[in-house]
Amino acid sequence: MQKINGSLDELDFSILSYLQQDGRMSFTVIAEKLGVSIGTVRTRFNKLIEDRTINIVGRVDPDKVGFRSYAHIAVYVRPATLKEKVAQQIMGMPEVSFLAMTSGDYDLEVDVMCRDNDHLVKFVNELSDINGVNQTKTTIYFKVYKYAQPDLNLLK
Repeated sequence: MQKINGSLDELDFSILSYLQQDGRMSFTVIAEKLGVSIGTVRTRFNKLIEDRTINIVGRVDPDKVGFRSYAHIAVYVRPATLKEKVAQQIMGMPEVSFLAMTSGDYDLEVDVMCRDNDHLVKFVNELSDINGVNQTKTTIYFKVYKYAQPDLNLLK
């Protein structure tokens, strides 16, 4: 099998693709679809778990379980030398679903899921109290149309 990305080959990507479609798909079904043994699928799966390429979680629909307020928050950090410390603190906040350092106008990009707008206001106030956070700019998502994992077919 040809390596596509580092240590992953076509079979690994095929297994990952099936698991993205249905995280509870059995090794037997995956093996049948790929024309390999169940042992091969199990071995590959265990390696993907071990090297942290994949982890198995129950992914919930945030709206159906009670998260009614989603937002994107741009965070400006001053002095810039505090970016890592600020990011580490934000990473530990349970409302955070996405966090990245950016280039451009602001330093950190944060996506959050909150119960409601009062919860969001409380979160933004806590965020603003972190040492180094100079300014925040919040954009509320009124409606989320797509929330998905990356399409592995794009890497082929």
